[in-house]
Amino acid sequence: MSFWVNDNNYGLSKTTVMKKQTQVPSSSTILSRTFIVHWQSCILKNIYSLFQGHNLQELRRSASLATKVFIQRDYSEGTMCQFQTKFPPELDSRIERQLFEETVKNLNNYYVEAEKIGGSSYLEGCLACATAYFIFLCMETHYEKVLKKISKYIQEQNEKIYAPRGLLITDPVERGMRVIEISIYEDRCSSGSSSSGSSSSTSSGGGGGVANRGR
Repeated sequence: MSFWVNDNNYGLSKTTVMKKQTQVPSSSTILSRTFIVHWQSCILKNIYSLFQGHNLQELRRSASLATKVFIQRDYSEGTMCQFQTKFPPELDSRIERQLFEETVKNLNNYYVEAEKIGGSSYLEGCLACATAYFIFLCMETHYEKVLKKISKYIQEQNEKIYAPRGLLITDPVERGMRVIEISIYEDRCSSGSSSSGSSSSTSSGGGGGVANRGR
């Protein structure tokens, strides 16, 4: 609505008063806001994973790689992604057998969950066919979600159990799902002291040989 008011400086001026209307957000606005929230959560997850990766890099810097152990695939029950739970002898003095077997069994259970076909898998297939697979540009499949769970689980196991024991598990995805790679690290100080001790004993033995020859 509009009305006239008396202004001393400028005379009569017409002022229009607009009623403030409540705006209902459109569907595109809701989708954009949802995308922004999802994008922010992804950034926070990446920062957290980088922080964990930094802690594991400290292990690599402060210790030297001694050897690697490879846990092979288990094809006894078919071609489903499963790994052997046989305890490798190289880890005998590093970690308890029970902890190792629990880690491998949990990983096997995750892979069974990833390859399980259910209602969500059928829905993803229908949406993929209806959108010519463009739907996967804005959503993750069930398999990808479980793989992220596996990656997070491996990071937690490295931080809490394996890294304090001088061990490091590599995600099987980085090795083509063929093996579980476990790296064994040794402290650089201890390895350096052992090598210096062996060299000093060798030099002392050589000096004694020279003294005996002199006699």
